Amino acid sequence: MCSDFTKEVDKDNIALITWNCLDKSMNTMSEGGLKAFQKLVVEALSDDEIKGIIITSGKADFSGGMDLSTLEGLKRNSGPNPASKIFEYIMEGHRLLRIIELGKIDDTYKSKPVAFAGGGICAGIGTEIGLACHRRFFSGSKRSKIGLPEILVGLFPGLGGTTRVARMMGLMGASSVLLEGKLFAGDKAKSIGLVDEVVAEHELIQKAKNWILSASPEDLIKPWDQKGFKFPGGAPYHPGGFMSFVGASALVNGKTKGLYASAKALLSSIYEGALVDFESALKIEARWFTKVLMTDTCTNMARTLFLNKSALEKGKQRPPAVEETNLKQISVIGSGMMGSGIACASIMNGLEVLLIDQNIEAAEAGKAKIETLLNESVKRKKLSEEEKTKLLGNVKTLSSLEKISGSDLVIEAVFEDLELKHSLYKKIEPYLKKNAILASNTSTLPITKLSEALQDSTRFIGIHFFSPVEKMNLVEIIKSKQSNEKSLAVALDYVGLLKKTPIVVNDSRGFYANRCIIPYINEGLRMLSEGIEPALIENSAKHVGMPVGPLQLLDELSVSLALNVAKETKEALGNEYEETGTESILLEMSQKNRLGRKELAGFYEYDDKGRRLKLWEGLRNLNGVSKPANISTETVKNRLAYVQALEAARALEENILLSVEEGDVGGILGWGCLIWAGGPFSWLDHVGHENVVAECQKLFDQYGARFSPPKVIKELAGNGRKFYN
Repeated sequence: MCSDFTKEVDKDNIALITWNCLDKSMNTMSEGGLKAFQKLVVEALSDDEIKGIIITSGKADFSGGMDLSTLEGLKRNSGPNPASKIFEYIMEGHRLLRIIELGKIDDTYKSKPVAFAGGGICAGIGTEIGLACHRRFFSGSKRSKIGLPEILVGLFPGLGGTTRVARMMGLMGASSVLLEGKLFAGDKAKSIGLVDEVVAEHELIQKAKNWILSASPEDLIKPWDQKGFKFPGGAPYHPGGFMSFVGASALVNGKTKGLYASAKALLSSIYEGALVDFESALKIEARWFTKVLMTDTCTNMARTLFLNKSALEKGKQRPPAVEETNLKQISVIGSGMMGSGIACASIMNGLEVLLIDQNIEAAEAGKAKIETLLNESVKRKKLSEEEKTKLLGNVKTLSSLEKISGSDLVIEAVFEDLELKHSLYKKIEPYLKKNAILASNTSTLPITKLSEALQDSTRFIGIHFFSPVEKMNLVEIIKSKQSNEKSLAVALDYVGLLKKTPIVVNDSRGFYANRCIIPYINEGLRMLSEGIEPALIENSAKHVGMPVGPLQLLDELSVSLALNVAKETKEALGNEYEETGTESILLEMSQKNRLGRKELAGFYEYDDKGRRLKLWEGLRNLNGVSKPANISTETVKNRLAYVQALEAARALEENILLSVEEGDVGGILGWGCLIWAGGPFSWLDHVGHENVVAECQKLFDQYGARFSPPKVIKELAGNGRKFYN
C-alpha cells in the first residue's frame, strides 16, 4: 500500500489524515496515492468512534497538484483505449471526493465533519480536495497561496474543481479562478470563497478541531446538495445566465484564438454541467477533461511546462561532481535597467549585492531603481515597509572594483559593446578572488569572444537574464569554449537560488533565444516592407499563438537596440552577413525618433503613461514600404511560425541548443513561442515533419533560403520519426 497518506486519531476521537509523499519535495497525487487516501477516508467515516476528519499536509506546502506523469502513464499503458482508463481513474477521484462531501459509502450515509487545514502552496487536486471538505482553514502566512492553475499547463480542473467553483461563484466569479490559473493569498482566497477561514499557521489544526467539535448537521450539506439549489448568476437558460455564457464564450475565444482546447472544454463543462444535477455535472467534467488530456497539444504543454521545466529547475544540466555553491554575496557591475533588475532579484532571495558603476551617482541611481521595484511589491502587499528597508540595506553602492574580491560571483551588466566589456574585464580580473566566477549578462555577444580579454577564461560564463528581470522567469546560461564545470555549476546554483528556470546552451552569436527572436522580428519588418497591412501582421502572429506581434515586440525592445545588434553583427560577420532588407525601416524610424514604447512613439502610438493605443498610421508611408500587397492570412501565419521554429531546429542541429526539452522550455518562457503547442519543437512534431518539409518548400520557392528546412527535419520526415519519441 502506498505510504503517501497516514491516519492518526487523537484523544478527542478526531482523525488526522496527513498527506506526505516521502520520496518527493512536493505532495503530488499518484494512482497509488489516490487509493491509499480513499482507504483512510472510508476507514475514518466507518468508525463510529471517530467524530470528524482533518485533512492536512506533512510538508510546508499542501500540494503541487496531480502527478502529471501518472496521467501520461495511464495514456501510454492502457492499451488500445486509454481514454476509457483515464475517464474511470478521474471518476474514481470524483467518487472519493463525494464520499468526503456526503459521507456516502456504498449505499450507507455516514456523514461526518471534514475540515481542510492547509498552507504553503496548494494547487490543483490539493485545492479540489479542500473544495470537497465542509470547512477550509488556510494559513495566513505570506508564502501561502491557493488556486487551480491547471489551465496554464494545457488542462483544466478535472477532479470537481470546475464544477464546484462554478456552483460556488457563478460563471463570472469562477472565471478568474479557472481561466486565469491564479494562486491567491489567504485573504483574497477567503474573499472570493476558495477558503472559509484564514488563521495563523500554528493554529490550523486546533481551529479545525474546534470547528469539528461544534459543527451542526446543516454545516455538512453543500449548497448544490440542498433542495432548490440555483446556479449563481443564472444557468444558461436563465436570461442573465444566457448573457454571461455568451459573453464568456466570446471573451475566451477572443483571447485564445481557438488554439487552447482546455479553455473551450472548461467553458463547455460549466455550460453543460449547469443544465443537469451535480452528479451528472461531475461526469460531464470528467468526459471533457479526458478529451482534453487525450490531445497532442495538452500532452505537449504538460510535458514542456511541467515535466521538462521541473527537471531543469532541479538541476538536470548541473555537473554532478561539483560541490554545491554557498553564495552569500555577489557583485553586479552596471546599474542600468538590467543590472538593477539582477541586483533586485538577488536581494529578494537572500543575497547581499555590491552594485558598482563608474561613479557613485550612477550606482545610487541604480539603487533607486531597485527601490522603485520594491515599492511595487509593497503596493501589492507582498512586502512590508520594514522588509523593504531591510532588503535595500543589502545593496551596497560603490564606484570602484576593489571590494569585488569578497564575492564568489561577479556579474557584468554594462552596455552591449565589445570594446567596453573587454576594457572592463581587464580591470576586474585582478580583483577576482580565487575560484570566483565572472559572468556576463550579454544578450548577443559571443561569450568566447568576450573571454579573450581574460587571462583565465575558464571561469567565465554567460548568464543572460531576460527583460524585465523581475517578471521573466527564463535565464540562458551560455558556456564558452573554455568555461569549466565549476562556472556552469555556480551559474546554475545562482539561478536556482533566484527561483528562475535555466537552460544551458553553447556559445554562438545571439545564443538560442535571441537567435530565434531576431528572425521573427525581421520577418514582421520584411512583410511590412512588402506592403502587407501592419494589422494583418500583428493579428496573424496572435492567431498562430504568439503573445505579441513582431512590431509590438520591437517596440518593447526598442529600435535603438535592434540597430545596435544589426551593427555589431554586421561588423563581426563581415562578408558573411546576410542583408535582411529591413535596416532601412529601422533607420527611418530612428530618424523620426520613433524608437519604441520607452519614448512613447514607435510602430505603435502611446499615451503619456505608456499605454499602447493603436498602430502608427505613418507606417504605410515609410520610404522602405512597397504598395499594398495581396497575401493570405494563412501565409502570413506560416511565415511567422516557421521562421522561428526552423531557426530553433538549426540551433539544435549546430549543437548550440543542447536538447529539444530546453528548446521548448526556452521558447515558451523566453519569447512566448507557440505556447499552445508546447514550444517550437513540439509544434514541429504536431504539424508533422513531412508536412513541415512540404510547406517549407513552398515558402522557400516564394520567399527565400531562410525557409529551407534543416537537415534534422528532413531526416525526421524521411524516417517518420519525431523530436519526441
